[in-house]
Amino acid sequence: MSWPVLVGVVPALASAFQPRGEVRARIRDARDRGADVVLTGQDTARPAVAAGVRVLAGGGGVGKSQLAAWFAHQACDERTADLVLWVNAAGPEQVITAYAQAAVAASVPGATGDDLVADAGALLRWLRTTDRPWLVVLDDVTDPGRLSGWWPPHRPGGWTIATTRLQDPALISAGRRQIDVGVYSPPEARRYLHDRLGDAGQPGLYDEAAADDLASELGYLPLALSHAAAYMIYKDEDCGRYLTRYQSVPLAEAMPAGHDPDDYGRPVAVTLLLAVDAADRTAPAGLARPALALTGSLDPAGHPGTLWGTTAVTDYLSRYGGTPVTVEEADEALRLLHRYGLITHRRADGVRAVRIHALTARAARETIISPVGSGPDDIDLEAVTRAAAGALLQIWPVHDHHSTELVDTLRTNAAALTRVAGAVLWHPGTRPLLYRAGTSLLRAGLHTLAVGYWEQMTTDAVRLLGSEDPSTLTARGSLASAYWQAGRTADATGLLEQVAAARARVLGAEHPSTLTAHANLGASYRKAGRTGDAIAIEEQVAADMARLLGAEHPNTLTAHANLAASYWQTGRTGDAINLLEQVVAERIRVLGAEHPDAVMAAELSRIWQAEA
Repeated sequence: MSWPVLVGVVPALASAFQPRGEVRARIRDARDRGADVVLTGQDTARPAVAAGVRVLAGGGGVGKSQLAAWFAHQACDERTADLVLWVNAAGPEQVITAYAQAAVAASVPGATGDDLVADAGALLRWLRTTDRPWLVVLDDVTDPGRLSGWWPPHRPGGWTIATTRLQDPALISAGRRQIDVGVYSPPEARRYLHDRLGDAGQPGLYDEAAADDLASELGYLPLALSHAAAYMIYKDEDCGRYLTRYQSVPLAEAMPAGHDPDDYGRPVAVTLLLAVDAADRTAPAGLARPALALTGSLDPAGHPGTLWGTTAVTDYLSRYGGTPVTVEEADEALRLLHRYGLITHRRADGVRAVRIHALTARAARETIISPVGSGPDDIDLEAVTRAAAGALLQIWPVHDHHSTELVDTLRTNAAALTRVAGAVLWHPGTRPLLYRAGTSLLRAGLHTLAVGYWEQMTTDAVRLLGSEDPSTLTARGSLASAYWQAGRTADATGLLEQVAAARARVLGAEHPSTLTAHANLGASYRKAGRTGDAIAIEEQVAADMARLLGAEHPNTLTAHANLAASYWQTGRTGDAINLLEQVVAERIRVLGAEHPDAVMAAELSRIWQAEA
C-alpha cells in the first residue's frame, strides 16, 4: 500500500474561493474536540451543544460542499489523513458502492471486490479499529433514515463530515453535531466579487458601492454571486449595469445555465429548488409547492406563523392537497419546507417565524407560480395573491393605532405582496389589503409614510380603475387625511373638495360615503380656519345623517361633535357646550360611560365648561 489513499472525486475549489474563516473555526473546534460534523444553514441561532459527530447542512448554494472540499483537499495536501473518502450520499446504494471501492483501494482485511455489501461492511469495521487517521465526507445526505447502519463510526483518529439541505433531528442524533453554514457576510461578498473579477483580468468591472448593492440584492448567496460574476465577465458589464439587468429580466436570463464557471452543474433556480419534488411527495403530499409559492410571495425577512392557521391559507392548500387541509396539516407543510432547507420555520422568532432567502423566493415565484388564468390545478398568481392577502387581513389586529412589531411585520408583508402581485392585488377580493395597510399608517400617525403610500395608491387607482371609481375616491380621501396629518391643509382641503363633489355626482347626495366626504371636508375647513364654510357643511351633514341614519347612530353623533367644535371655534360657546352635552348623553346611553368615544366627549365637555 502507498498512503494516503483518495477515493471519490473531491470537487475543485470555486474561483475566488472564500475561506469562511468563522465557519471553518467552528468546524476545526469540533474536530479538536473529537467531534464529527453535519453542515446546515437555516438556523444560525441554534445554541451550542455538547461535542459529538457534526453535520454540515444548509439550503442550496451556501457553499457547504465547498467547505467540505476544502477540508478534504487540506487532508490530502498536508497528509493529515491516510484515507480520504468523498461519497455522494444521496442514497444507500451510492454510499455502499463508495465504501466498497475504498475498502479495496485501502486493502482492508476481508475486502475481496466481489461483494459490495460485504466490502462496505469490512470498511466500517476497519474504520472502527484502525490506528490510521481517516476522513470520510458524506456529501448531500437526502434521507438520513436510509443511511441507518452506514454512518462511519465515531473514533478519535477518524473524522466524518456530512453535508445536507435537511433540518432533520435524525442528523444530529447518535452524537452527531450540526454547524450552520449561512450566506457570505457583506465583506466576504465584496471580497469575492473583487477577487473573482480581478482574477479574470477585468478589475474595472468592480465598483465597491455597486458591488454592495448587488450582493445585497442577491442575498449574499455564494452560488448567485458566482453566476453573476461569470455573466458580468462574459458580458463585460460592471456591477451596476448587471444589477439593473438582474432586476429587469427573469432569473433564467440573468443567470443562464451556460455561464457556470465552477461546474455547479445546474441553473441557479434548479439548485435552490432541488428539494421541492421530494418535499411535495412527503406527507401531507402535494402541499410543499403551494406552500412554498405562498411563502415566496411574502416578505423574505419573515411573517407570523399564525398566518398558516387562517381559513384563507387552509382553503388555498385544500385546492392542491386533494382533501380539506387542516390547520395541523398546514403547519406540517411548513415543517416540511423547513426540513428540506427551503425555508426557515422557528416558532421562537415570533412575528418573523417563517423566513425564506430572497433568491429562493424569486426562484419559487418564477418556477412554481403560473400566469393568471392557468389551468384549475396550476398554482397561479391570483390564487396565491388571494390566499396571502386574505390571511394577512385575518391576522391583522382590529386596534392598530400603534406601530407594534406585529403591525410593522404585517405592513412589510403587504408591501412585499404588492411588489409581487402588482395589478392582481387590485382585484375586488384582494384590494382591501391595500387599503388596510394604508389606513394602518394613518392610524399610527406615520404621516410621512402615509403621504407617499396614498399618493401611489391614488395614482394606481386612477390608472387601473378610473378617476371616479368609488375605490379611487376612497384612496383620494385617505390621501387627503395624510396631507391633513402632515400639516398640508390646503392640499387636503382641495382634494377633499374634489372627492365630495365626485361622490355626490357618482353616488348621490345622500349616500353614506357622500355624507362622510362632506363631513371630512367640513373638518378640513375648520382646521384651515374657514369656520363659516365648515359650519354650513357640518349643519347640513348632521341634519342629513339624523334623518337618514337616526339620531343615535354613531356617525350622527360624530357629526354633531364636529359641529360643536366649529361652534366653539367661532365663539358660539353656549351652542357648542349644549350640543356636546347632548352628544355625551347619547354616547353614554348608547355606548356606555366607559366607551372611549363617550369618555373623550365627556372630557372635552368638561374642558369647555371650565374655560367658559
